[in-house]
Amino acid sequence: QAQLVESGGGLVQPGGSLRLSCAASGVSFRRYVVRWHRQAPGKERELVASINKYGITNYADSVKGRFTISRDNAENTAYLQMNSLKPEDTAVYYCQAEHDLGYDYWGQGTQVTVSS
Repeated sequence: QAQLVESGGGLVQPGGSLRLSCAASGVSFRRYVVRWHRQAPGKERELVASINKYGITNYADSVKGRFTISRDNAENTAYLQMNSLKPEDTAVYYCQAEHDLGYDYWGQGTQVTVSS
């Protein structure tokens, strides 16, 4: 049974940094596109960043230049480095892994709160 587990969320002051991790088990990570999404209270889920199996990345305009997505296929783990955090980055962050064949898995989410 495939499973994704996010970690690294927490409370941080504006301007601070956090590094989220998405650890996969039961799958061979290298065949998956990995995406980070977020959802703030009362708002729709937003795609934040993605990285394909070739390492090509894409970012939402709202996080470009501040967030960096990466992956370590050997460790079956993906990361989201978040710098210069703003209060509007406050949300639950979810990891998604989508296989070449179209099926996907989601993690349970990790809370990120940016507040002074």
